[in-house]
Amino acid sequence: MAWQSLKIEADADNAETLSDALMELGALSVGIEDADAETPDELPIFGEPGIGEPGVWRRNVVSALFDDGLNLDEIALEAASAAGIAQPRFTIEAVPEQDWVRATQSQFDPIHIAGKMWIVPSWHDSPEPDAINIILDPGLAFGTGSHPTTHLCLAWLTDHLKAGESVLDYGCGSGILAIAAKKLGAGATAGVDIDPQAILSSRQNAEQNGVEADFYLPDELPATEADVIVANILSIPLKVLAPALAQACRPGGRIALSGILAEQAEDVSAVYAAWFDMAPPVFMENWTLLTGTKR
Repeated sequence: MAWQSLKIEADADNAETLSDALMELGALSVGIEDADAETPDELPIFGEPGIGEPGVWRRNVVSALFDDGLNLDEIALEAASAAGIAQPRFTIEAVPEQDWVRATQSQFDPIHIAGKMWIVPSWHDSPEPDAINIILDPGLAFGTGSHPTTHLCLAWLTDHLKAGESVLDYGCGSGILAIAAKKLGAGATAGVDIDPQAILSSRQNAEQNGVEADFYLPDELPATEADVIVANILSIPLKVLAPALAQACRPGGRIALSGILAEQAEDVSAVYAAWFDMAPPVFMENWTLLTGTKR
């Protein structure tokens, strides 16, 4: 089966109304994208707890998928009218039938992290069979190793984790940091996440990688004092969690925090400085890794 793609430009005031109108007119799916993506004007927007809904960008592209054979010129004009866009700018493209599984897989290649660590999708052979290879498939939980925040945490673990140290991965997502820690020689390792799907995904990924780690929802996490805590979340929840993460880290233990934009680093570091001697931040593509040692 073939489909058609309709993309209409919209501003922040009408993007969501336009999206709703397209769904009512028979769209199979609708997405809102930053019109300035992959340019210097790209703006990261995240739905952090405590700051309300993330909203949309100043300039947007509303992208909708339709069955083949429909008149998308008419649909574009009708949807734009419903959203109050007098002269819509839009494009229409044919979307041919294809093997979507292979198309998706082609987007993910092995990722070199640091030293001899690689993230390898299950359908690939590792470039270094004798390296520390983490087998991980893109799934429903965040954390495939491709994002700078995950990369920063993995590189830090590779360089700083000592054999036998206990590790707590707070906000484990796919379990990638806990799995990496175990493959690097960690002792008792646990992950925690508020999303039950993340717990399921983490357990499956740990089994696929042949490592033993425990994964919990927050209310299930046993009281612990870990040698190392890694938390790749977002800045606001990291600040809220600071007392709890400090309590879960033993004196002399270390913490590594990411999911923090460069302009947020000073603020987050100041919060954790109440318990930790904080090291200088490390940056990658406007993202930050903060680390510290518990006093």
